Formats: sequence, structure tokens, C-alpha cells
Amino acid sequence: IGVYELGRGDFSAKITNYGATVVSIVFPDKNGELGDVVLGFPTVDGYKNDTTYFGAIVGRVANRIAGAKFSLNGTVYHLPANDHGNTLHGGRIGFSDVVWNVEEHVEDSHLVLSYDSFDGDQGFPGEISVTVTYLLIGTDRLAIKMQAKPLNMATPINLASHIYWNLGGHSSGDIFSHTLQLFASEITPTDDDLIPTGELRRVDRTPFDFRQPRTIGSHFSQVPGGYDVNYAVDESEPKFQHLSKVAAAREPETGRKLELWSNQPGVQFYSGNMIPATKGKDGAVYDKYAGFCLETQGFPDSVNHPRFPSQVVSPGEDYLHVMVFRFTA
Repeated sequence: IGVYELGRGDFSAKITNYGATVVSIVFPDKNGELGDVVLGFPTVDGYKNDTTYFGAIVGRVANRIAGAKFSLNGTVYHLPANDHGNTLHGGRIGFSDVVWNVEEHVEDSHLVLSYDSFDGDQGFPGEISVTVTYLLIGTDRLAIKMQAKPLNMATPINLASHIYWNLGGHSSGDIFSHTLQLFASEITPTDDDLIPTGELRRVDRTPFDFRQPRTIGSHFSQVPGGYDVNYAVDESEPKFQHLSKVAAAREPETGRKLELWSNQPGVQFYSGNMIPATKGKDGAVYDKYAGFCLETQGFPDSVNHPRFPSQVVSPGEDYLHVMVFRFTA
């Protein structure tokens, strides 16, 4: 297990091959002061005992699968129930809890990690070969490319990057003053266990409407427990390298801004509602709402909702999930 740095100019990122996890992302604020904007732990041991998925790649299927089971090609597959009777982020030992192979590391360019998931891994059918590439673009953009190939059976695949952001700095308190814009007109509403009901619902005149920039805290009291819901991303024009613009966030004190593009149909906006009081990097103590996540993904529980975009990938097909972040101030 190691920590691998990527850097150009004033931008740098550190990634560990434990869970293919982003440990830090550092870039300057409007005054040129460097700051780390990603929540995380000071040692790898922190990630081994983590229940929040700080910075990790989650899979084989990110988000929740209802009842910890699904049916595919006439067979019912039973998975570990690690979240109120449901399966969350791939099961008890998902991709966030394994050691990935380091295939290639060029410090001013890219890091390629790979993992081979066996048939029956956490109950999922078939072997799959997975690679994740972290790639610098210029001096202000980071791409994450997640690829997977089923080797012998059809299987659901839905990987996600679970970075927690605080653009004021990872130890700067809650995220309510951040301005957020989501390029999404619909959500997939959920029941009390955060399982989608199967419908798509417009965000008009609801506290979930971030189509125009507003602070995360502005309607927070109207969302019991906080935000933790999948948005259906609007098709956007113009695109960035065939990717749709998903989100833009800005922190007013530092002026730091994050923009996100992706090729996925959904994005989970999570306001850090379940972060326990946790000792993080640099002596920081994180608590609820210390960071927010923007997890581009296929729709949650798609394996049990035929009307949702399918996540089933068959041998001979490729899974490709691309995210591009741009960091400015």
C-alpha cells in the first residue's frame, strides 16, 4: 500500500491504492493560498476502519440495492446486507476496501490502478477486470476514468468516486455557505431507507432545486436529515469532450470553485449527513456536514427498476465512467 502524488503548477493530488482513494487535493484560493479541499485521514489505517467512504472508489455497484438481492437472466443473486437490510456501495468488502494494483504512475501526468473482482465477489456474478485512471489535464483539471470489462458473465457495474469536498479547506467547518448549481431538473425520490421509489420527480418549487446557484444551507431545514438523493443529469450543450456539465460549486471566503462534467446519467448529492465525529488530517475533527459529495453514477437500485437506465454489462461490452473536475479561484 502506498500514496502516489500527481502535480502540475500549484495543483496537486495524492491517491492511495487502498480503495483507489483520493487522500488530498490541493490548489490555491483567490489570494494564492494553497489549501487541501478533500476530507481524509492522516494514515492508511484510518481508511481501513472508515465507514464514510472518504475519497474511495466504490463498487462493484455504488449506492443501494434494495433487499440485498436482484434477479438477472433468471437467477436471483443474494448480496451482503450492510445498510438496513440493503446493500450499500458493493457490500461489506467493496472496491473501497481492497488493495488495487499500481499499473503506472507518472507524477506530472497520471496514475493507473487495477483490480480483478472474482465471480461471487460480495455475491455478484462473474469475473470483472477494473481499471481507474487519475489524469491531470493542464494545471487546473483532474479526470477520473473508471473502466470495467466482464470476463465471463453479464453483471451489474456502477462505480462511483466518493470524494468529500470542502472548498474552504478540509478543516474549515460546515459546507452550508457553499454555493451549488446542479444541472438537473429531476430527482429519483426515495423511501425512508433511501431506496428509489422508481419514479422521476421534477425539482420545481422544491428544496431540491439547484438549477440556479444557491447556498447549500438555504433550504436545508426543509430536507429532514439533509440531502442524499440522486439527480437525473440534464443533457447539456455545449459539452466538454462529449461530457455533460453536472455541477458547479463555490466557497465565498476563499473564492475556490469546482466544476464537474461526466458521461453518467445521475449524480448523488450528499451533504455529509452521516459523518460521525472523526479525527481527520492535520489534527482536524470532522462532524456532520463537514463535506459534501457529488457522485456521478448510474441510477441507484437500477437492477430492481427496469425503467431506469440499465447497469448490466455483458462480456464483449465495456463499462466506461468519466469525470472531469476543473478547479479555479
